[in-house]
Amino acid sequence: MSRPLRVLVAKVGLDGHDRGAKVIATALRDAGMEVIYTGLRQTADMVVNAALQEDVDAIGISILSGAHMTVFPKVIQMMKEKEMNDVLLTGGGIIPEDDMKILNEMGVGKLFAPGTPTSEISDYITTWVKENRDF
Repeated sequence: MSRPLRVLVAKVGLDGHDRGAKVIATALRDAGMEVIYTGLRQTADMVVNAALQEDVDAIGISILSGAHMTVFPKVIQMMKEKEMNDVLLTGGGIIPEDDMKILNEMGVGKLFAPGTPTSEISDYITTWVKENRDF
């Protein structure tokens, strides 16, 4: 790879807990990725526009608020509208397995539960980007 992978890590909605997002952002940086952390209380629109401006390879959304069935579909729809077909949308948090399956069918990548080893997350992002983007 000629440049580091670029990942945008976001907290969408009113969820005010960002410790997990910060842990993931640090772990991805430690794995050699360039990480853009948007901070708390972002909208889907803000996240997708920031991802476009930053030319990221992946968007990771951390969600604990229970709004995952609203947030992820909004983000994936906006990504499709902006033809971001080769950008990974992934994330994690408190998301029931049945909802994870529905979101995966909509086009969201693998979703991670709390306690997932950070190496598993960075490996997934790296592999997906190598397989799906011109790198």
